[in-house]
Amino acid sequence: MPLRDSPQPPMRAASSAMRTPSPRLGPVRTIAITGGKGGVGKSTLAVNLAVALGGLGQRTLLLDADLGLANVDVLLGLQPQATLAELIAGRCGIDELLIEGPNGILVLPAASGKRALAQLSTAENIGLVNVVSSLQHALDVLVVDTAAGLSDSVLTFCQASQEVVLVVCDEPASITDAYALIKVLARERGIARVHVVANMVRDANEGRGLYNKLLRVCERFLADISLNHLGSIPQDDWLRLAVQRQQPVVKAYPSSPSALAITQIASQTARWQPPVAGHGGVEFFYERLLTQGVPA
Repeated sequence: MPLRDSPQPPMRAASSAMRTPSPRLGPVRTIAITGGKGGVGKSTLAVNLAVALGGLGQRTLLLDADLGLANVDVLLGLQPQATLAELIAGRCGIDELLIEGPNGILVLPAASGKRALAQLSTAENIGLVNVVSSLQHALDVLVVDTAAGLSDSVLTFCQASQEVVLVVCDEPASITDAYALIKVLARERGIARVHVVANMVRDANEGRGLYNKLLRVCERFLADISLNHLGSIPQDDWLRLAVQRQQPVVKAYPSSPSALAITQIASQTARWQPPVAGHGGVEFFYERLLTQGVPA
């Protein structure tokens, strides 16, 4: 199936530091941002978390793993010449895809409207994880924006990451689907801990209440999973304006309520204990899949 797109404008010029890979200096924290359903603000959080981490001095790579409905490049106002579609088709190498974004973060863009990418097999998803693991750039954090739902791609990228952040909003379908995803991650992929972010809430109390709803259900029916309330992001017109302008809110409106909340979440993740040496670099992605195995 041909995957070549029509010609696109040149991508943003990369810095010399980005073009010349640096040796890794230590373990890399891998964080998957996911959601039980679409429309909960998963990609917006992934983009802004990556940019906020970059602003904190963390060498950050943002991987758009919503392979069929990618929008990370759109949210950042970037114009990639090539995407993961070209990589999977063998028309380019992974280093050729890297784009430099705000605060010096690196971005690996996926393709939108590519049915073939959304229907990769388990082996193909693992192969993609392996290719990402081959990157030789010095990194502190890899942020992975997964697709929504229970697809094999979502489960594989969550399993391959060290930390899973689940975005939920105060809608019955969001809570139900979030629980379903937690259940599958725990029982089929061996995930023992999930961080929860309550999005589009009125205030911190509503966010905590939303988290508690999900916690009660999990405590009743799932004994093999631990939930952590990572934070709450308020409903914010500044965030909506930033999305319309294709800018991260933490960069465009850093004093807005949503930007302050996301920056606080980024500060927490930056303080997480680093991975154990030897099980850290981006190659942890692939190592974890090999160690734990993936259901057929």
